[in-house]
Amino acid sequence: MAETVIDVVDLKKIYRTDQVETHALAGVDLLVQRGEYVAVTGPSGCGKSTLMAILGLLDDPTAGSYRLAGQDAAHLRERDRASFRNRHIGFVFQAFNLIGDLTVAENVALPLVYRGGIAKAARDERVAAILADIGMAHRARHYPAQLSGGQQQRVAIARALVTEPDIILADEPTGNLDSKAGEAVMTLLEDLNTNKGATILMVTHDLHYARRARRIVRLSDGQVVDESFGEAVVALHPEDDDLPNGGK
Repeated sequence: MAETVIDVVDLKKIYRTDQVETHALAGVDLLVQRGEYVAVTGPSGCGKSTLMAILGLLDDPTAGSYRLAGQDAAHLRERDRASFRNRHIGFVFQAFNLIGDLTVAENVALPLVYRGGIAKAARDERVAAILADIGMAHRARHYPAQLSGGQQQRVAIARALVTEPDIILADEPTGNLDSKAGEAVMTLLEDLNTNKGATILMVTHDLHYARRARRIVRLSDGQVVDESFGEAVVALHPEDDDLPNGGK
């Protein structure tokens, strides 16, 4: 029986001001099994970014349940969130968020350093293996400024993988890349899922990239409106094929 990594039931997020109540998520249900590669897409304002923030423990839901790797992740105390994220989640953002005065290897090792209790030799071995997997071993001693955008995103993916998390959350991972570099990053994610068994949930406004996933979840007005597999979603919603860059 497949192991459930993400289990979201009736997730809601309401933003309130004195005069306005905005329902960013209006009862989202989502299951992600270990080894899946899922893309979440939809038009601007559909709730993609809000969902990603809650799944990444960067925001709280207003209502509903969220279990990650079998544990309640919706009601963690603030002081417990960082360690929980470090154990279970690897992040890949549109911005690479690499530290400029650290080498590639040092950037990739940071999550292991933060976790603590791991000898330097073991960290170095793990980092070397990850960099070899993504074809960046020859850049281990380089600095981010010496890399192309596509190479920097590959390093960011290595950093997300180094702790062997339960899931990779990729938020618009090609947003800052040209088409060639974007295709290379998507090929890497696909390979990590197919050949390494990585569980990936990717948010993207671009159906061209969403089709690379094995399952596509489409949001509209804060709700899941359909789920499709691969290119089948295009026939259902061709109008979204070229959503504006940065659509959330």
